[in-house]
Amino acid sequence: MEESDSETIDEVSHQIPELDKRIKQLSLDLMLSREDDPNNAILSINAGAGGTEAQDWAEMLFRMYSRYVERKGYGLDIIDLQPGDEAGIKSVTFTANGEFAYGYLKTEKGVHRLVRISPFNASGKRHTSFASVFVYPELDKEIVVDIEEKDLRIDTYRASGAGGQHVNKTSSAVRITHLPSGIVVQCQQEKSQHRNKDLAMKVLKARLHEAEKRKQDEKLQEMHDSKDEIAWGNQIRSYVLHPYQLVKDHRTNVEIGNVNAVLDGSLDRFIEEALLAGKA
Repeated sequence: MEESDSETIDEVSHQIPELDKRIKQLSLDLMLSREDDPNNAILSINAGAGGTEAQDWAEMLFRMYSRYVERKGYGLDIIDLQPGDEAGIKSVTFTANGEFAYGYLKTEKGVHRLVRISPFNASGKRHTSFASVFVYPELDKEIVVDIEEKDLRIDTYRASGAGGQHVNKTSSAVRITHLPSGIVVQCQQEKSQHRNKDLAMKVLKARLHEAEKRKQDEKLQEMHDSKDEIAWGNQIRSYVLHPYQLVKDHRTNVEIGNVNAVLDGSLDRFIEEALLAGKA
């Protein structure tokens, strides 16, 4: 290429922004590789202390996330909504239904702080309100137990009755070991080895189903318990409406001056930067 080939230089220059965009998207895709990331999201917003002020802020956050969900083309279903005493809401729980909804929205978990001139105070003083946002993945309650032959070790042996006497002289009893989980089941009640194997497999599937259900319950409990770690002094983001206008994410230091756009659901930059920084 000639150094004076300005046409080629212009062409390459025009391709750089598109390449940057693709690299960023690939980086985001890598950050959305956890098991629950593709799932629907369950969001819970709770007003902090402060009565009407905090309840109004909780409703503002609900509107913000509703708009974000709409922008992403996700569906939204309200599970529970507790209205405020005078205005706003005490709490709301809803689902965002769409591909990677949890992967993106998990970055929003934490305390959100609002600073503004109170619309509920005649003296017009500046007021600080807090609300907490918690995000769960929606877990698939339909547990499908898929057992592969390579994961099984099947042993046969002679069934024995009371006093060690052999019930029959063939190796009809069956012991099945599920290698990944270490679960062992056995059956020797039937004279047919085939029948004993079928019964043992039924027991194995039931035990694997129960083990998977227990894992799901423990995961949800662990996520629920972590809510206690969200303290009012540990806000992830501040929304300042007075004396200046600024939204600042305290984890990534991303700042946006257009507060109205953010409160209208423009959260992509905050969410993407949090993902890329590994803050979720």
